[in-house]
Amino acid sequence: MSDTDSFIDEVTEEVRRERLFTMIKRYGWIGGVAVVLIVGGAALREYNNAQTEAASQALGDQVIAALDSDDNAERATALDAITAGTDGGDTILKLLQAGALADAGERETAVQRLNAVASNGDMPLIYRHIAAFKALGLQKDSLPAADRRIQFEALGQPGAPLSLLAQEQLALIDIELDNSEAAITRLRDIIASAGVTTDLKDRASQVIVALGGVLDPQAAPEG
Repeated sequence: MSDTDSFIDEVTEEVRRERLFTMIKRYGWIGGVAVVLIVGGAALREYNNAQTEAASQALGDQVIAALDSDDNAERATALDAITAGTDGGDTILKLLQAGALADAGERETAVQRLNAVASNGDMPLIYRHIAAFKALGLQKDSLPAADRRIQFEALGQPGAPLSLLAQEQLALIDIELDNSEAAITRLRDIIASAGVTTDLKDRASQVIVALGGVLDPQAAPEG
C-alpha cells in the first residue's frame, strides 16, 4: 500500500470517528432517556405488583374476618360490606356473598349475585360456569325441571369446566321426571369418562345401584 493510500485510510477513519462523536453528542440523550424509561418501567411494575399484592392481602383479611362469625346472617352482612379492588377479587367476593346469603335463607338475592357473575363475559369461563351451576342448584325447588335441564345441558357440553357435574345433575333431573333408565345410562357414561373424579364416580355408582341398575351391563348375569 502506498503512503497516499495509507494517508487516505487514516483520514477516512478519522472522519468516521468524528461523525460518531458528533452523533453521540447530538443523540446520546436518547440512550439516557431509554435507560431512564427502562429502569422507571421496572420500578413501576414492582410498585404495581406490590400494590396488587397488598390489596389482595387486605381483601383476604377482610373476607377471613367476615367468615369468622358463626351466624349466617352476620356473615352475609359482613361480606356484603366488603369492596374488592379488582375484577377477579370482585368475582370471588360475589361467589362468597352468594353462599352466605343462601345459608342465611336469602336465596333469591344469592341467585341474583350468582347470575351477575355468570353473565359477565369479561370473567374467565370457569368462574361463569361455577356461578351458573350454583345458581341452578339454589333454584331446584323454584325453577321447573325443563328450564333447569336446558341450562345444565349448556354447562354439560364436552370440554366445559363442569361438564361431568352438570351431567350428574341432568341424571338427577331424569330421576325427578321418573326416567330411571335415562338416568342410569347417563350415570354409566359419567363413570366411563376419563376425567371423572373418585367422589363423582362413587356417587354415580351408588345412584345406579339405588335405582336397581348394574354398573356394567355387559357383566350382568343372563336371566
